[in-house]
Amino acid sequence: MARIDKWLIVDLVKTKVVVYVITLALPKGRMGKEALQLLERAGLPVEGVETEARQLSFSFPEEGVRYLICRPTDVPTYAEYGAADLGIVGKDTLVEAETDVFELVDLGFGYCRFVVAAPRQRWEEVNQSLETLMANSYRVATKFPRVATAFFREKGVSIEVVKLHGNIELAPQVGLADLIVDIVSTGRTLKENDLVEVASIFSSTARLIANRVSFRFNYQRLLPVVEAIKQAVGQWGENDVTNS
Repeated sequence: MARIDKWLIVDLVKTKVVVYVITLALPKGRMGKEALQLLERAGLPVEGVETEARQLSFSFPEEGVRYLICRPTDVPTYAEYGAADLGIVGKDTLVEAETDVFELVDLGFGYCRFVVAAPRQRWEEVNQSLETLMANSYRVATKFPRVATAFFREKGVSIEVVKLHGNIELAPQVGLADLIVDIVSTGRTLKENDLVEVASIFSSTARLIANRVSFRFNYQRLLPVVEAIKQAVGQWGENDVTNS
């Protein structure tokens, strides 16, 4: 495995060597596993790191790297408050969290889409007219209230947003909501619950993020890591959103 000593800044203070550790926050679950594959291609040490284990912190003192394994929704918070220098998280989580972090690179994996979905029968009853459907809808269920609120506000639709923590597809079946806003990848879950996509909000992929203060003050040591990850993505800045 490639060593990353070239990324470290070492200070000699009265013959004492101080090695600065780069901390990365990674999400649990499938995205975390894909993130580890990417980091390995970038030359970072990942041996023994598990995103589904009880152990939540993995350190590589010699290479100066530490990983924090977090709930996906917590990754932006760890980065924003400086507990992590860098993090990998879905764009969907970033938009909903509205945290103050630098979004550095589109990593390309973890693709999904935010959509509005409705019961198939109701969609057919309004002759597949989105305008008519929204005009006669009063509640929308979602795990992403900020995204849902912003979408309907932009459309000029006044609707009550009901926040749920899972099984969003159940809400229309029991009369809790008329519509749902959720993330989908294949649409299979919608189909199995007799729901149909009626509007697309935006697409999401994994992003490399950074703590704003850390990235400014530790730019020289963080930039090689970012560049190595960009190279591993295979796009060499094509999806760089640092200046967007």
